[in-house]
Amino acid sequence: MTAQPSLALSTLDQRARTDGRLDGMFRFLVACAGVTVLVALLGAAAAMLWGGREAFSEFGWAFFTSSEWDVGARKFGALVPVFGTVITSLIAMIIAVPVSFGIALFLTEVAPAWLRTPLASALELLAGIPSIIYGMWGLFVLVPYLSEHVYPWMEANLATVPVVGKIFEGPPLGIGMLTAGIVLAIMVIPFISSVMREVFLTVPTRLKESAYALGSTTWEVVWDVVLPYTRSAVIGGVFLGLGRALGETMAVTFVIGNAYEISAGLLNPGTSIASTIANEFGESVDPLHKSSLLALGLVLFVLTFVVLAFAKWMLMRLQKREGN
Repeated sequence: MTAQPSLALSTLDQRARTDGRLDGMFRFLVACAGVTVLVALLGAAAAMLWGGREAFSEFGWAFFTSSEWDVGARKFGALVPVFGTVITSLIAMIIAVPVSFGIALFLTEVAPAWLRTPLASALELLAGIPSIIYGMWGLFVLVPYLSEHVYPWMEANLATVPVVGKIFEGPPLGIGMLTAGIVLAIMVIPFISSVMREVFLTVPTRLKESAYALGSTTWEVVWDVVLPYTRSAVIGGVFLGLGRALGETMAVTFVIGNAYEISAGLLNPGTSIASTIANEFGESVDPLHKSSLLALGLVLFVLTFVVLAFAKWMLMRLQKREGN
């Protein structure tokens, strides 16, 4: 009679030990997966730092402040590509954020139910289009249209406006930083609007219905209920789109003009870090030239990391304020 309870206890102990071993293995595998991200991140940064050591040794801090990029003279500076990267990304975000906000609100608050699913599917398809397709479309469709109908009008009517007129100065070639910013905006709109749509859907229906019951309009519900509830996630989606814009390569290479000059006129050609690397890395024979391109890659890596770290800091501040 006493053997049966002891056998049951032995089986339970054995099951507990087996579960403990399996749980330990699971934790180890998951930890390895998490560490892989850090290893890849640090490995990429270390590889670019090591590859750019010759450029940093040759030019020092002048590499970050010089606007000269002359392969024949073996003089390289990162200022022009960094300027082009930042300006085109800012243009893209100025266009993309309000448009993405409108798309997300339309899909969640205004559009009829039968239209929401097809539009959401189309938005996801846009996000999956390769960047080179956007670049080819920009070069063969957008650039001729802008050069014939938009940029001449901007130069004739806006270039004479005091203070801001210099922004619209430049030859109406159709290629330039403004065109690159427009193409980038079209590229990041699906990403930002998809994130906004998903977070807007998380708002409890009771909150919105209560606001409508009190007589609020759709805009008041959006501004006073939806946005405060999803503010942190919306900011995260915006910075996610900004990170994509900073590192875009082929689409920008097609339409930016690839000129190494800093100009206040957005109609002028320019260049970016990613387009410079894409254009010159395959033909870089000089070790100093190749090292300078790798150093540019490190600058882009640091710039993107700083942007995302700033976004994380902002989200933490918002969460802390909301908690208070």
